[in-house]
Amino acid sequence: MSPLNGPAERERTGARGRTDAREQTEASERTGAGERTETSERTGAGEAPGVPGAPAPRSTASPRAPLTWLYAPGDRPEVVRKALASGADIVIVDLEDAVAPHRKAYALDATADLLADDHPVPVHVRVHTPRDIPTLAPLPGLRGIRVPKVTHATDIHRIAGLAPGLPLYPLLENALAVEHAYAIATAHPAVRGISLGEADLRADLGVREDSGLDWPRGRVVVAARAAALPPPVQSVHPDVGDLAALAAGCARGRAMGFFGRAAIHPRQLPVIERAYLPTQQEIDAALEVVEAAATEQGALALPDGRFVDAAVVEGARRVLALAARTG
Repeated sequence: MSPLNGPAERERTGARGRTDAREQTEASERTGAGERTETSERTGAGEAPGVPGAPAPRSTASPRAPLTWLYAPGDRPEVVRKALASGADIVIVDLEDAVAPHRKAYALDATADLLADDHPVPVHVRVHTPRDIPTLAPLPGLRGIRVPKVTHATDIHRIAGLAPGLPLYPLLENALAVEHAYAIATAHPAVRGISLGEADLRADLGVREDSGLDWPRGRVVVAARAAALPPPVQSVHPDVGDLAALAAGCARGRAMGFFGRAAIHPRQLPVIERAYLPTQQEIDAALEVVEAAATEQGALALPDGRFVDAAVVEGARRVLALAARTG
């Protein structure tokens, strides 16, 4: 596949003007009514208190926050239609790895036909080349662009210029991209999330064991948080028959700070959702913390000896908000 990046240029990591531009972008985003506005995969961003121009951290624990992101090959419209009815929170039409080279042109045309209409489920597209973007960007059904093989902030500047007003989701797929994670995350107000492309990254690093990716995973979690972006979405689990391994991987990802996971088959969706939703024990513990905080101000100790401060209370509130997703 052709990388989307050009020659290496000096990174620009400052976030000057990020908030104002983000607000202009968000005001024009599409919803089901045909206008672009804040949707479930994009939580609000304001200006951080006391930090002019800096984006405020976004809450990702809303009941509407997406947990499942289902890939479907762009050259198989019937599979994309099934994906839209699968219950996934977001459907990603893939024009890159899932499509053979001789099918790329057809996949682009078929995806453009699909996106001529809006859909109740947000649809993103993982493009193959920047040349795909002018065809797709004006279409009412497109809610976001996933940009593969990003290595520099300047890659994002170019893509944003081709898709004004569209949210961008860079994929970090090699060692250089991981090193530039924060610069990429803060490259442009259109960036709404970053994540790893683990198959390519694994090959680039020569990693044989899954634990060999722990450092890049931690790096992308920290970079996203530092940039006031939502926590990254985990990369796909390629073995659709091994749901136990998928569940174990999701549990580990959740513990590391990821939120939700991409999938390549509908059977993976309920496993991912169960892994990321809080257990009844977690809900009960969060309720205890929130109820205690409602009666006492500042730091406090629970009857079992646990120390609770403002950060713990905020974490408990996120657990309860996420639990509300299931009603």
